[in-house]
Amino acid sequence: MKESFYQVNGIRLHVTESGPAGGPVVVFLHGYPEFWYGWRKQIPFFAAQGYRVVVPDQRGYNLSSKPAGTGAYRVSQLTQDIVELIAALGTTKVLLVGHDWGGAVAWNLAMHHPQLLRRLVIINMPHPVVMRKTLRRRPDQLRRSWYIFFFQLPLLPEWTISRGRFRLMRNSLRRTSLPGAFSDADLEQYVAAWSQPGSFRAMLNWYRAAVRHRNPAMVQPPEVRTPLLMIWGTRDAFLRTEMATQSLPYCRNAKLHLVPEATHWVHHEKSDEVNETILDFFLRPGK
Repeated sequence: MKESFYQVNGIRLHVTESGPAGGPVVVFLHGYPEFWYGWRKQIPFFAAQGYRVVVPDQRGYNLSSKPAGTGAYRVSQLTQDIVELIAALGTTKVLLVGHDWGGAVAWNLAMHHPQLLRRLVIINMPHPVVMRKTLRRRPDQLRRSWYIFFFQLPLLPEWTISRGRFRLMRNSLRRTSLPGAFSDADLEQYVAAWSQPGSFRAMLNWYRAAVRHRNPAMVQPPEVRTPLLMIWGTRDAFLRTEMATQSLPYCRNAKLHLVPEATHWVHHEKSDEVNETILDFFLRPGK
């Protein structure tokens, strides 16, 4: 693997890359509270298959830029980062994989910049319209999403969650995942990333921007025409599984792969199944 920085959309993105320079480009987008390291079980697998694997720290995370203010974390800005990264990579189309918040960015990119995508994989993140409707209509989903509202408070979330070397965050990852998904050594990597100056506030600003700056795609979304694979761990503590099936009608050509024994962190827990399922989707003939 090699690390580099790309100047895009007025910021600097830290990017980890692996695989042959001339291979098909696959971009992996992490979610909260991860960074490039969250794809550590996918990077060597796809590089060995001949793909050029590109994994950015999205803005606000780890070694990437951390612009001030919630407006800098609107989904349109997050999406533009990846649009310009694709151009900077010297390619016209990529395979795109997004998990959690990375999935939200991937949804938005597919709706507004489909010409940049060959195929799309979304892991445990519903279509934005489904997210909005479910939050409004299902009290149990509101309860699962309580932290979104806590994150809207000024300063208190940063202070509370960072105490004891991010004890609450470390415990949350362990509590909401299967045993062994996050080792002690893994969590040390996460603590180092969360401890980067300004990083944790920037990470929370993704949630603050989502509440304060509405995404138009949550109201009148364009149809997703890119061939799409959804992978969903059904023991997700944060998101209802029905949100996955409800997302499919917003897509022209979509397939859902459920993993009943996995959680929100399915790409950590069932990495072999996830990797092989994605690879099969990438290699499938046709559009």
